[in-house]
Amino acid sequence: MASRAGIEALLYLLDEAFRGRGIEESDESQALLPNLATVPQAAWRALPAGASRSIEAIVVHVGACKIMYDDYAFGGGTLQWGTPEVEPWPEGQAPTDEVLPWLEGAHARLVEHVSALADDTELDRPRPANWGEEPSTRWLIAAMVTHDAYHAGEINHIRSLLDGDDRWRHIQMGFG
Repeated sequence: MASRAGIEALLYLLDEAFRGRGIEESDESQALLPNLATVPQAAWRALPAGASRSIEAIVVHVGACKIMYDDYAFGGGTLQWGTPEVEPWPEGQAPTDEVLPWLEGAHARLVEHVSALADDTELDRPRPANWGEEPSTRWLIAAMVTHDAYHAGEINHIRSLLDGDDRWRHIQMGFG
């Protein structure tokens, strides 16, 4: 029987980067959804000085990337940027009560396709990417893991700038 250990590890990391609880004692998480949960409505479209991307824009970008990567790697590879199937709202018009379920759905579809991989040998299989290359399945999945964590950090940073306290969390809590 072929191994699925690599697939299971990637599924764990996909979930951890998307909704991981993090450090319960200090309520810190590097995951996307926990960082979004602490964004006040007033910060959704707000821009810190010098910024051009809002939290709203970042979240729509993350969901659109999940849809595009999934469509090209596991689907028909026909979707295009800027279409309602990929980016359902015009810039600056994405309501949080619609975006978050849409984002969860995009993530669930990607996870479903990764879960359906037969065994770890499929991780080395080249798959199409929306920019024309065919990296390995493992690389595409890893890119989605790091993509969530990267943008969770951006969201956290924007929120901190808007709150007026951009110090490291341990310093805010008086630990150094």
